[in-house]
Amino acid sequence: MEDVSDPPFRALCKENGADVMYTEFISSEGLIRDAAKSVQKLDIFEYERPVGIQIFGNEISSMREAAAITEEANPDIIDINYGCPVKNVACKGAGAGILQDIPKMVSMTSEIVKAVNKPVTVKTRLGWDDNTKYIVDVAERLQDVGIKAISIHGRTRKQMYKGQADWSLIAEVKNNPRIHIPVFGNGDVDTPEKALEMKNRYGVDGIMIGRASIGYPWIFNEIKHFFATGEKLGPPSMAERVNACRKHLKMALEWKGEKLGIFETRRHYTNYFKGIPHFKEYRTQLVTTEKPEAVFALLDEIEKRFQGVDSVLA
Repeated sequence: MEDVSDPPFRALCKENGADVMYTEFISSEGLIRDAAKSVQKLDIFEYERPVGIQIFGNEISSMREAAAITEEANPDIIDINYGCPVKNVACKGAGAGILQDIPKMVSMTSEIVKAVNKPVTVKTRLGWDDNTKYIVDVAERLQDVGIKAISIHGRTRKQMYKGQADWSLIAEVKNNPRIHIPVFGNGDVDTPEKALEMKNRYGVDGIMIGRASIGYPWIFNEIKHFFATGEKLGPPSMAERVNACRKHLKMALEWKGEKLGIFETRRHYTNYFKGIPHFKEYRTQLVTTEKPEAVFALLDEIEKRFQGVDSVLA
């Protein structure tokens, strides 16, 4: 969720029902070198709690030092990213790359746990490839060195985000009698029905939502409502979609400034207005308009132009 799960995005997710949130992952090397972009990612706010700060890296000493720096930002949780599959992270031995060296993964986790007083959690994958799906053993070993919860994405690093997530191994971790920490499942959950199916079928303690929330923070309340009532909430109205866009952009401008605020909000626009008929022209304008006042004016125009589409969305 690099350049996605920043404070503006998290504020909307919290407002729409997210129970626990994590920051974008932060480079350990960037933190210990006081790199501006990495340090800015430590920003968390009281309304977000409980919130975890996620770090990644491939050097044990750097990760231990970064964890100590992270603790000073006073998160509720310090999370270690052992799941990112992208080449420039994994192929340097960080993120999912460490799944090729399980002893180092365990040692690194142990050192981080000892370096901080905050609860430490881990996000990881089933393994590096189909021949190294050691997650049941890995979860035991990470629990033994002190992590307080584990989130598992049901794919290997080699799969990236292709194919279907395999939750059966996540269930094996959850049902392992030696495991007593919470186990959270992740992968392919993009509807309330899927969320309930995964929870009931695999018995996980919770579900982590990533890509499905981009531009659609309403998914959290939709899932919780479905869990509680068995009924689906209607989709957000056009007014709600436009209002979310306005809030997101306003907070992005305040937090990142005009240039980055405009640029990094663009990736959310397509999903905010996904499924709206005859929207292509406006979508193009949203992702090319460079001045905040012009974007806000465009959002006003969109709200007026599409006032009657709520029935179509339903």
